[in-house]
Amino acid sequence: MLLVAHVSRALPIAGGLTAAMVLASCSGTPTSPNLTAATGGATPTPTTAPASSGGGAAALQSAYVAAVRKMLPSVVQIETSSGLGSGIVFDSKGDIVTNNHVVAGATSFTVTTSAAKKYQGTLVGTFPADDLAVIHVSNAALTPASFADSSKLEVGDIVMAIGNPLGLQSSVTAGIVSATGRTVSEDNGVVLPDTIQTSAEINPGNSGGALVDLNANVVGIPTLAAVDQQLGGSAPGIGFAIPSNIVTSIATQLINQGHVTHSGRAYLGVRIALAASQNGALISTVTAGSPAAAAGLQAGDTITALNGKSVASPDDLSQALAQLTPGDKAQVTVTGPDGSQRTVTVTLGELPA
Repeated sequence: MLLVAHVSRALPIAGGLTAAMVLASCSGTPTSPNLTAATGGATPTPTTAPASSGGGAAALQSAYVAAVRKMLPSVVQIETSSGLGSGIVFDSKGDIVTNNHVVAGATSFTVTTSAAKKYQGTLVGTFPADDLAVIHVSNAALTPASFADSSKLEVGDIVMAIGNPLGLQSSVTAGIVSATGRTVSEDNGVVLPDTIQTSAEINPGNSGGALVDLNANVVGIPTLAAVDQQLGGSAPGIGFAIPSNIVTSIATQLINQGHVTHSGRAYLGVRIALAASQNGALISTVTAGSPAAAAGLQAGDTITALNGKSVASPDDLSQALAQLTPGDKAQVTVTGPDGSQRTVTVTLGELPA
């Protein structure tokens, strides 16, 4: 069985194995800074092959070296009272995007650049649903990164993960894009849609750093890494990153407004608990005025299917909703407290900040 590194969560993968997500979050003792950044919400850059006058191994090696050299100033280390992670310089104003789990619960942040310069940061805003956050440093000469259009990624594209794994400053691992569009769950209940699966190794401390292409453009933020649940230890070659298109959208909203108004995430409007029968998602509370309320769902109903697909647990429901978008009409099948069954049509809303 497999697991993944930022948070722990069960995830079915090909071949009948079970992958669990472990957040590639903070490592224990701070050591040094990281690399990689992002342009402040600028127009995405195409993920094209690097320009090169030559060919073969020498040209590929040169492309790696050039991309890393360009990215290093844009990836920083973020230290909190609970550990450290990584971040990407998002714009020239001192805004830095990272994972929410890197900064969660912290009130002060020490930002260290790849040149070993240290700055104190403040929190701009968070959006836990996508595990993203922005912090800000003042009076700092930081180098913003460039973001690619992650929708252009293809399986087989070469990528590198740049960050501060285990506190090791400006570390780089390389691999390829193994898959796109994965929906994965963190062990804290957060479900991330449309993630990038990569074979570039992701370790604790990589969270919030950069997944970059050979043109030194950010294509994602490494967030989860796989762990073998049967044998223990890491499961090399299975990591997950939040795509750059989601990162730029959420970060821009946090910077401009302090909160997210257009999440792109479907919203049902219920609080869910594990059903007593251990089969289904029990509705404990229905939010007034929500899509669920408008469709007649009630506290005490147990959701057993969504769009005809069985819902065996709250996690099943979260996974299914993560693959839908605001405005979609969903067929929700429920069992009432009296055992009666019914199916209602819910027009999904947009997940509020």
